[in-house]
Amino acid sequence: MFIDQAIVYLRSGKGGDGFVHFHREKYVARGGPDGGDGGRGGDVILQVEPRMNTLSSFRRKTKFIARDGAKGGINNMTGKSADDLVILVPPGTLIYNDATAELLADLVEPGFRFRVCKGGRGGRGNQHFASPRNQAPRMAEKGEPAQEFTIRLELKLIADVGLVGVPNAGKSSLLAAVTNARPKIAEYPFTTLEPNLGVAELDLDTQLILADIPGLIEGAHQGVGLGDAFLRHVQRTRVLIHILDGLAEDPVADYSQTNNELALFDPALGEKSQIVVFNKMDLPEVQDRWKDVKAQLNARGVEVYPISAMARTNLRDLLWQAVELLRTAPEPQPTTQVPVYRPAVTPDPTDFSIRRENEGSWRVEGDAIERAAAMTFWEYEGSVRRFQRLMERLGVEAALRKAGVQPGDTVFIGEYELEWQE
Repeated sequence: MFIDQAIVYLRSGKGGDGFVHFHREKYVARGGPDGGDGGRGGDVILQVEPRMNTLSSFRRKTKFIARDGAKGGINNMTGKSADDLVILVPPGTLIYNDATAELLADLVEPGFRFRVCKGGRGGRGNQHFASPRNQAPRMAEKGEPAQEFTIRLELKLIADVGLVGVPNAGKSSLLAAVTNARPKIAEYPFTTLEPNLGVAELDLDTQLILADIPGLIEGAHQGVGLGDAFLRHVQRTRVLIHILDGLAEDPVADYSQTNNELALFDPALGEKSQIVVFNKMDLPEVQDRWKDVKAQLNARGVEVYPISAMARTNLRDLLWQAVELLRTAPEPQPTTQVPVYRPAVTPDPTDFSIRRENEGSWRVEGDAIERAAAMTFWEYEGSVRRFQRLMERLGVEAALRKAGVQPGDTVFIGEYELEWQE
C-alpha cells in the first residue's frame, strides 16, 4: 500500500541521573565526593534513505522513543550515553509540526540527517557541588527531561518526469511499457489510485525516473475525484509528459482542463516543461482524429506527438526528448532552508507565569523552572536549597509573594507539588 502521509509521535531519551556518593577506601578517613554524572539521552533523528519511496513503514508503528541515559556511578564514573534513534524516511519527505502546521524540514538529499528531538543531558553528580564551604555535598542533579514532539510526515515523490492527464489516458500503460513497473491497468476511470514510480534505462549512462500520477479531473485542485491528494507529487518532477486520450470526447478540452488544474494547485506547475503526446494511435479511429487534434493544438502553439503505449510506438523517441528537456530544466529545490536542529520551544530562563488555580493553590509555568524542578533530587536537602536559590534568582519567589501567596499554600511546578513556607 502506498502511504504518503503519517502522524508520528517522537520522544528523545531522558538524561541519566547524577549520583551522590563519597569515596570509601581503607586508611582514607574522609574520602571526598565521587558521584559520577549521568549519561546523555538518545536523540531522535530522521535520515533520508534513497531506497525508500513510501511512508508505509509508519502504517503500524507511529510511536518512537529513544533510550534514556544511564545514571552515574561511584568513583566519578559517568553513566553510559544512549544511542541515537535513527528513523529512515524516503527522499522528498516534508516534516511538519503537527500542532502548528509549521514546516520544520524538507528532506531531499540522500543520507541527510535531521534531529527532531534532542536527548536530555545527564545530571551532574555530587562531585561538581563540592566547595570550600561544603566539602561533602549531599546533592546531585537528575537527568534533563526528554523532548517529545508530534510531527506530520508528508511525502512528495522525487522523479525526473511526471506523467499527467485525465483518467484512462494511458499513463499507467506508458509507465509499464518503458519501465519495469507493474501498475494496475484497466479500461475504466481511476484505475490508478496511487502514484507509481518506474525507472527507464535508455542506455548504460542514461536513466529516467518516471512517476505516474493518478488522473486529474475538473476541480481536482479542490479535492474533487481523487482530489489534490496526489497533485503535490507532480511538484517534485522537472518535466511533464502530458498524455491525451485518443478516444476521449474532446482531447483538446482535456488538455486545457488538466493544465488549469495544475496551475490552480501550484502556479509553478503551469511553467514546467511539457511534452504533449496523443496516445492510442494503434486504433484506427484514433488515427482518423489525429490530424484534426494536431491542427487544433498547433494553432495554440502546442507541439503534439503521436504515440501508442500499447503498441510501444515512438516511445523511445519520446524518452530521449524528455532527456533533452531535463538537461536544461532546473534541479528540484527544497521547500525551505531549515537548520539541522530546531527545538519545538526555545527556553527562556526569565520567562515564567503564575496563575491561581483555586483557593490556596498556585501554578508556576515556565520552561526553565519546570526543567529545574524535574532535575531536582527532592530527597536531598542540599538539592532542595539549590532549587530555592534558583527560584529566588529567576524572580519566581518575588512574583509569588506579589501575587499573594500565603504560608501553607500549595505551589505546583510541573508535576511537583510544593508547600509554601516563609
